[in-house]
Amino acid sequence: MENSTQFLSFLQSFLSPEQVAQAAHDAGYQDTSRQFSVQWLLGFWTLSAVHRWKSYRSGADLAESTGLKAAHYSRISTKTAEVPYTVFKRLFHLLVSQKNRRFRRQLAFTKELLLLDSTTVTIGETRLPWAPYHGKRAGIKLHVALRETEQVPEKVVETIGSLHDGPISEQLVLPDFIMIMDRAYGKLERLDRFKTSKQSYVVRLRDNVYLHQPRSLRRHPSEESNVIRDISCQLSTPQNRSQERHRVVVFKDDEGREIRVATDLMEVSGEQIAQMYKARWEVEVFFRWIKQNLNVPTLFGTTENAVYGQLYGALIAYVILKSLFESARMNVPKHVELSFIRFFRLFLTEQLPVEWRIVMLQDHFLDSVFHRN
Repeated sequence: MENSTQFLSFLQSFLSPEQVAQAAHDAGYQDTSRQFSVQWLLGFWTLSAVHRWKSYRSGADLAESTGLKAAHYSRISTKTAEVPYTVFKRLFHLLVSQKNRRFRRQLAFTKELLLLDSTTVTIGETRLPWAPYHGKRAGIKLHVALRETEQVPEKVVETIGSLHDGPISEQLVLPDFIMIMDRAYGKLERLDRFKTSKQSYVVRLRDNVYLHQPRSLRRHPSEESNVIRDISCQLSTPQNRSQERHRVVVFKDDEGREIRVATDLMEVSGEQIAQMYKARWEVEVFFRWIKQNLNVPTLFGTTENAVYGQLYGALIAYVILKSLFESARMNVPKHVELSFIRFFRLFLTEQLPVEWRIVMLQDHFLDSVFHRN
């Protein structure tokens, strides 16, 4: 498994042993083990994601062939329960913060879009009694704010599955972005706060929200437009009414269904607002990708540290693979272009085209990943 060993080298280039040690220190964890350190566990979590290992036992059987020191599965289980998952959460956000922005496409809108949504991983209630969800199922959620231009999470918050999405959105607020959200995030008081704090947003309205005192906004009609209505109004439910006036755009989606979204954006067309909301589908694609390709639904452990540590390890693997792909793609001939999923599969099976391998072995490759030149 040459590429597994190579992946570990890339991992250490992205997150140095010093950074890993600092993250453990900041999380209040004293790492006394030399052989099975936090650095070793980071390698285990990321490799378990990319190779889709099924359990601690299968990981223990395969660890040595991937470049990790061999370990008994019971020792791995003990270590994952012991190390605070916040270590890996810190490393994930450190990785995101230091990742360069050179791949950002020219922005089509006034600010970059930040796509908000959550995904739930469920399991039998007896395995995760601390994470009640629904009926006989336990579950945990990852709440993600995904950068639309790079398809990489900017922020992630972990919670138990029964916690409602709406309040978590306020932990994902980033004023430099336009937040794109579905109905679960559309509490009227929250939208008022977003508007007064100048946090740009486009959020789908629930069916029980009424449009109070609507005023039509001037717009140029177009026969090709999917926009049905473009107004400003207060938002109202039987129990509440917004203090602020919000812009509401009503449009038809590709299947002819009417979608109502509220926004604070006034300098863009209704058609652009509709386009922004449609981009939210990309976060669903991201969730499907990590579940299908990075082992996310297969939880090894039963403690918070083991469960969340594994999930943040998978996200770290995703960011590294995405960064390697984007950097290499910029330097290979067009006739050997690959999709991200094709790159991922060929990378793991050591079947990348020779042009890609040459680029990734060049001395300046990691400098291009981090934009250090």
